[in-house]
Amino acid sequence: MRVSLPPPASFSAALVATVIGFGGTVALIVQAGQALGASPTQIMSMVTALCLGIGTSGAFLSWRFKMPVVLAWSTPGAALLAASVFNMGWGSAVGAFVLAGLLMVLTGLVPALGRLAERIPAAVASAMLAGVLLPFCMKLFLTFGADLWLAAGLLVVFLVMRRLYPVWALPAVLVAAFAVLALRQQVSLPDGTGLFGNLSATLPVFDWKAAISLALPLYLVTLASQNLPGLVVLRAAGYNPPASKLIFWGGLTSTLLAPLGAHGVNLAAITAAICTEPDAHPDPAQRWKVGLIYGLYYLVVAAFAAPLAGLFIAMPTQALAIITGLALIAPLTGAVTAMMHTPDTREAAILSFAATASGMALFGIGSAFWGLVVGFAALAAKRWLHTQA
Repeated sequence: MRVSLPPPASFSAALVATVIGFGGTVALIVQAGQALGASPTQIMSMVTALCLGIGTSGAFLSWRFKMPVVLAWSTPGAALLAASVFNMGWGSAVGAFVLAGLLMVLTGLVPALGRLAERIPAAVASAMLAGVLLPFCMKLFLTFGADLWLAAGLLVVFLVMRRLYPVWALPAVLVAAFAVLALRQQVSLPDGTGLFGNLSATLPVFDWKAAISLALPLYLVTLASQNLPGLVVLRAAGYNPPASKLIFWGGLTSTLLAPLGAHGVNLAAITAAICTEPDAHPDPAQRWKVGLIYGLYYLVVAAFAAPLAGLFIAMPTQALAIITGLALIAPLTGAVTAMMHTPDTREAAILSFAATASGMALFGIGSAFWGLVVGFAALAAKRWLHTQA
């Protein structure tokens, strides 16, 4: 049997998607680990485990279902974790990762849960996400007082590249940032960083506050902002993705790798669009090979995850905040657009957005959960009053 090799465009499309997916938000993963009290070794394990999950599961699912199943880590989930103000410890955070993964597994296994998940009001979920992302984008501008030239220079690079070559905006920002930091002699690696990725297991600690503050919002934001849009991308490319199975496998991968620090492996949206377009492979029936190549690239990244993550771990705080803020401009734009899309749900969305962005904490539970509560309560009240009228 003759095996046809993918065209060069398939390799280049998968490479572009890998560079954008990893380089665009790895700074946020580092910030999430730091906010949750992870050590540099545990953060390196976090990045390594995520890349392993993306690579192995993505390659397998692409081969199994003969479509380009492109996976990614949960960027909105990482933002949620990085915004955490509770010093609950890395063990409790890992326990929350396990619970969020199990909730995703149940969503994939139980058809009724999958249908219910698709009915989550997009306005409230997007508003909660926007409230989580806003402080990071605000920190971008707060850095101007501490490092004006770096912040202004990277913002100019971002704006110019967004107009000329949008998909390369964040990689260009990274290149410019490391160039400036190298000139300042501020590029280094944490002591003891090896050449290859490392895995460090942590025993999960299950805490009800972490379950409500982290696990539940992590599950909802990943489902609504990653998995469901990822399914839309596949359908738009002409495929009929087995939604329940893909959600199940993403949840299972997340659950198994959670003790190693993986907070969430799920369907990609932006990088998936790169791998599913005709330019990646002219034959839709053979385009699954692009997903396979993408998975193999991520395994290569996983092999060298320690020094890659180490560069961001040792990066000056201001530079890390600038890069993270710029990386989240596009997700924030999308979340605000989605939360304001439907006039009937705008008020509930604004209330959810304000509650989440406020950083309020009640009974040891964070603002992401209360943002959801406020949004759902506002929608319920409006519908109840409408039925009484």
